[in-house]
Amino acid sequence: MIMNKRLFVGNLDFDVKDIELEELFKTVGRVVYAEIIRFFDKKSKGFGFVEMATPESAQDAKGKLNGTEFDGRKLIINDARPRTDSKPGERRPGGFEKRGGFHKF
Repeated sequence: MIMNKRLFVGNLDFDVKDIELEELFKTVGRVVYAEIIRFFDKKSKGFGFVEMATPESAQDAKGKLNGTEFDGRKLIINDARPRTDSKPGERRPGGFEKRGGFHKF
């Protein structure tokens, strides 16, 4: 069984599209998916995730693309950390809460 490898890609220009990110990583190896993370209003958060087909291709991508310039910005590429699910109303760094602030629901 082949395990896939997920990478965090930071410092992306806010106009970069998913397909452009995928095409960049295809120069290094087979890409399972590439996704730019967006706010509710569809604006880019400036980072995304790429899943490579093998751990070896993920390591190659980190080695070859980390620190390189893409659309005028130097990429930051790291292994993606496992996602942790929070409980409703729990405070999350960088997120928003249900109460207070300018996001009242």
